[in-house]
Amino acid sequence: MSYENNSFRTIFKPKHFDFNITYRSKMMFTGSCFTENIGNKLGKLKFKVNINPFGIIYNPVSVFDSLNFIIDKTLFKEKDLFFYNEYWHSFYHHGKFSHTDKELTLRSVNESINNAHNFLKDSDFLFITLGTAWIYRHIKTDMTVANCHKVPSSEFKKILLTSEEISEKFNLIIRCLQRFNPKIKLIFSVSPVRHLKDGFSENFLSKAVIRTSIESIIKTSKNIYYFPAYEILNDDLRDYRFYDIDLVHPNEVAVNYIFNFFQKSFFDNETLALTKEISKIISAVSHKIFVLDTEQTQKFLNSGLDKIKKLTEKHPYIDFENEKNYFLKLLNHPTER
Repeated sequence: MSYENNSFRTIFKPKHFDFNITYRSKMMFTGSCFTENIGNKLGKLKFKVNINPFGIIYNPVSVFDSLNFIIDKTLFKEKDLFFYNEYWHSFYHHGKFSHTDKELTLRSVNESINNAHNFLKDSDFLFITLGTAWIYRHIKTDMTVANCHKVPSSEFKKILLTSEEISEKFNLIIRCLQRFNPKIKLIFSVSPVRHLKDGFSENFLSKAVIRTSIESIIKTSKNIYYFPAYEILNDDLRDYRFYDIDLVHPNEVAVNYIFNFFQKSFFDNETLALTKEISKIISAVSHKIFVLDTEQTQKFLNSGLDKIKKLTEKHPYIDFENEKNYFLKLLNHPTER
């Protein structure tokens, strides 16, 4: 971090970790919606990622439960779902898994668990972003829910976890993870998303509890690290200009800034250079073509294929199949888009 007398903000400077993330790395992301911001950017850049296999989860207990289910490959049954407002839901999952058809809900839940189990088994990194220390416990079942699915609040009890409770749970799941996948590294972060529905003071208290618990976990376990996403937004950017219109979520400028910080923290020079080459191909696919059967367009499409060929020869583990098919389709069928 740096501060100059003529500066109006404190600036975080990326500190490179003692390991690198490369295009050979496999990364699972779980936790808050900010997890998806970073994970999706990496996925778009062709990194091997698995993002939120239970959907967006904010609280530590639900993250703990989801990881337990993934490690044990616990498949859900009909009794694990409930019907409300014309949809079948799981209290352990985000609403994106809910469906009017019970069988489709079960299928999507179990396919995601199965895929996550296989992916996590040989992943190099697991990123966990915790959003809030507040939990909602379903009174009838005495279970902590990941999502209330708009069930009346009277059916839940709101509880603030202690840092000791969070640390105890994660120290347990870390031991299970390290038996399941001995090489895995865990990187925690606190979500910069403001949980103002809990209240202003309650949000600050919650973030402090999470940060304290993460520090305790790092001190008691090996291969556990912390990425300062929360601090970058709140102490470096520190301005409502970097929030979305809801004043709760970071906007695109802030997400890009934090992602750039992420790259400098984890990527070596070769990986950074490779992301730039891949970005050019992605931009080419996104480029709007108005007339297909011109010499200039044909050169543009062939140039894209040539770049893919060169990168594939050098990095055969990166998948450019969709981009390759896009360019070939336009070359072979210039009247179709």
